[in-house]
Amino acid sequence: RSEKSKMLLGLRGVGKTVLLNRIAEVAEAIGYEQAQLEAPEGRPLATYLVPALKSILLRLDRVEQAKAWAGEAMAALRGFAGAFKVSVGDVKLGLGEPVRADSGNLEVDLPELLVSTARAAQAAGTSVVILIDEVQYLAEDELRGLIVALHRIAQKGLPMILFGAGLPQLAALAGEAKSYAERLFDFPGVGALDEEAAAKAIADPIREEGASITREALAEVVRVTEGYPYFLQEWGKHTWQQAMGPEISLNDVLAATQTARAALDSNFFRVRFDRLTPREQTYLNAMAQLGDGPHRSGAIAEAMGLKVERTGPLRSGLIRKGMVWSPAHGMTAFTVPMFDAFMRRAMG
Repeated sequence: RSEKSKMLLGLRGVGKTVLLNRIAEVAEAIGYEQAQLEAPEGRPLATYLVPALKSILLRLDRVEQAKAWAGEAMAALRGFAGAFKVSVGDVKLGLGEPVRADSGNLEVDLPELLVSTARAAQAAGTSVVILIDEVQYLAEDELRGLIVALHRIAQKGLPMILFGAGLPQLAALAGEAKSYAERLFDFPGVGALDEEAAAKAIADPIREEGASITREALAEVVRVTEGYPYFLQEWGKHTWQQAMGPEISLNDVLAATQTARAALDSNFFRVRFDRLTPREQTYLNAMAQLGDGPHRSGAIAEAMGLKVERTGPLRSGLIRKGMVWSPAHGMTAFTVPMFDAFMRRAMG
């Protein structure tokens, strides 16, 4: 008896992928079949969903009471793969069944494929969990097809559930794809840790290694990272490397801040910055110069010396690239914590 499917929403570096991995571990421990996927930007869903479902169906086909349903699901997989031009390898799937799920319309074929997979799992006495990271990169028809499929699965009471993760705009994207998405999913937010949890994340591993950290040093790590998990990892690493031990001091943290920021600038921030066009970089720099966001689209355009209509395509492109999102109508904010400070350092 499954719960609602869930979409974990949060900025970059808050631990959404780690949570999905943990959910996958729990699913495996209780015997679920699972398909763990990441939606790469610009790559069709079918190309990475088909191999994952193929593996699940080949396992289900070995369960005697599920063979008939697995055969139907394999025929649907063969049809789906053919319609969307995806190779299923050398294994001959469902040769005794007529090909199904091959119309080429994702909103028709994907529900048929997933429903038949869920029926095979039910016959085998198991359940299926699909885990998809970076869901905001799915095309609209892919997201719509997934939502329709999960709606049908929920209506039929079949044992399949989805855990997705993505940037905060995902809730709006799901709602735009299908109006009933908000009833189908829960959208738990994943954010920065509170001060107590952030301090524990730093102090506990230090203590486990037989060292210690002063109260002032710990408070500085929590302050400068703002509790974001990825930044806590970076400052923890660089602080540990900086300190001579056995007690980490405030001076150690202050020195580590320089190396941690340099590492983030050249890796975490720079890789995102380098994907942008010069015009997009200028747009983000205008945002950064306005200070802490979110900012009105009009204010960003004004800072660029342009009319807001001229900046609309830039903003839309940056949303598609996962660099900014809209927390409210007409408002724009960075999806990467502290990216505004990086922009000010990068652009001068």
